[in-house]
Amino acid sequence: MSFDLILQYLFSGITTGSIYAIVAIGFNIIYNATGIINFAQGEFAMLGGMTAISLSPFMPLPAAIACSVAITAFVGAFVEIAFIRWLRHPSVLRMIIITIGVSILLKEAALHIWDEKVRALRYFTGNECSSISILGAHVSPQVVWVLGTCAAMVLFLSLFFRFTLAGRSMRACSANRMAAVLCGINVKNMVTFSFMLSAAIGALAGCVISPLTQTQYEMGTPLAIKGFTVAILGGLGNSTAAVAAGLLLGIIEAFSISVLPVAYKDVIAIAILLVILSFKPAGLFGNKGAGKLSEF
Repeated sequence: MSFDLILQYLFSGITTGSIYAIVAIGFNIIYNATGIINFAQGEFAMLGGMTAISLSPFMPLPAAIACSVAITAFVGAFVEIAFIRWLRHPSVLRMIIITIGVSILLKEAALHIWDEKVRALRYFTGNECSSISILGAHVSPQVVWVLGTCAAMVLFLSLFFRFTLAGRSMRACSANRMAAVLCGINVKNMVTFSFMLSAAIGALAGCVISPLTQTQYEMGTPLAIKGFTVAILGGLGNSTAAVAAGLLLGIIEAFSISVLPVAYKDVIAIAILLVILSFKPAGLFGNKGAGKLSEF
């Protein structure tokens, strides 16, 4: 294998891994606030991409993306208020099952609104024929947007959870809900806000990746599976670890194409997920909270 080809596989893996990492970050936000896994996260990315595509003919692209993010954030709030908030002392397993049901509902609603057609946003800069040459490998300009968005999200969330009152309140809700209530934190509002923030990040991810992967009503489920795999691999609740795990999974998948048929690429992610859940459920970075999943 030539150096140029190795580099091309590497950049492809980094791009794909960044996409997985952004979805995993959405998982981590809700986990940090509630301690549950939101399997509708992939649908938030799908809704963001589809909404932006529908709005882009009527307004500038940045405005369409901003509106899409805001609309999807309100959908996230509606999901929490309609399906989560009314529950009294629900088990984690029950809440996970509810989010799976919400995922199916959102997917069917998207099918009704946008049908089965595959759509895509236009490239933010350049077009599908544009490329950046790096040491003989060729990278789409949109890849830079994906990598930059992923880096910006990690930095923002690290600062948000560490230094802001809302971020600390969300972490307190996850660690000990009763103690958070005694400290005067409105737990219900924090959970709603976590769903809004997670949905907004998912929508932004859906917009950024749309020119590369294209957007369809059923794209959410595969994204959710890969994002969940990355979240578990890195350790639930750790966004920085999710980026490292996403890049690792993306690079493994990219290089696997050289020895296995493309159809086996998804099998690799599932195999890694099963191995991690079986032998190291806390993830590579040792987040003990992730180990709770092995109890269900």
